Amino acid sequence: MYEKVLLHPTYIPSIVSAAAMAQSKTLVFEVNDNFNKQSLRNRAYINTPNGSLSITIPVKHNHGKGHKKTADALIENDFEWQRQHWKSIQMAYRSSPFFEFYEDDFKVFYEGKFTNLLAYNLEYNRLLLDLIKISAPIKETSSYEKKTEIVDLRTLVDAKKDYTLKLPHYIQVFGEKQNIDPKIAVIDLLFSEGPNTLGYLRSVDLSTLAA
Repeated sequence: MYEKVLLHPTYIPSIVSAAAMAQSKTLVFEVNDNFNKQSLRNRAYINTPNGSLSITIPVKHNHGKGHKKTADALIENDFEWQRQHWKSIQMAYRSSPFFEFYEDDFKVFYEGKFTNLLAYNLEYNRLLLDLIKISAPIKETSSYEKKTEIVDLRTLVDAKKDYTLKLPHYIQVFGEKQNIDPKIAVIDLLFSEGPNTLGYLRSVDLSTLAA
């Protein structure tokens, strides 16, 4: 277990991010960073019969006003992204063992009105922590620090990041023909493994990331 881990509160955390949360005594969420479009701040990957599918929350443009803080990023609700995301999740996971058990918990994130991306992500992350039974207290950064003395895994927010770690096997709905992608959203694991999710996440070897 790590004493503290610094992470971004991403949209539907990846399996590797969730593993870091499960292996930390205290979680510190970065809330003072600049928004980057090419990241998991507003993107997640789910499994489909044709491989991984990227689902992205649309964010309002900054119109050339310089760097935009993630805390100031507003969701563009002129698009029916919630309906589209929920439909994709249902199609991907309705046949998984635990989807119906958790369905109502997640449905509220695709039916309610949300305007601020960071607030949405934080609420989504707290739900996942509760469902997975991760009890680590959550803290938020008070300022952005490029270097920190605690375990810094903020790079996990990079959507293009490649991983050297290999995840333990579990039965995925569409995963039998491929290795488990660490960037796949943790709901893929939760809907497949249910109460066993926490044990699985704590078994993931993160040594190559936290070195």
